[in-house]
Amino acid sequence: MKIEVLGSGCSKCRSTIGIIERAARDLDVDVEIIKVEDRGEIKRLGVSSTPAVMIDGKVVHSGGLPPHYKVQGWLNP
Repeated sequence: MKIEVLGSGCSKCRSTIGIIERAARDLDVDVEIIKVEDRGEIKRLGVSSTPAVMIDGKVVHSGGLPPHYKVQGWLNP
């Protein structure tokens, strides 16, 4: 599963990646996490609040840290 984390690379962006990695490990799901830090690209994708998470080209979260249970829902619908 391809997951994109959009943001400046701040601590919240890094924490978001960690939350996704832990949830994937807990569910034994393979994920490919791609960091998108280019502000122009983030704006082009229509994201105004970061960190944001995209799965299969769809924004599923924007602004703040996503809770672990929510990430598990994305990975195991």
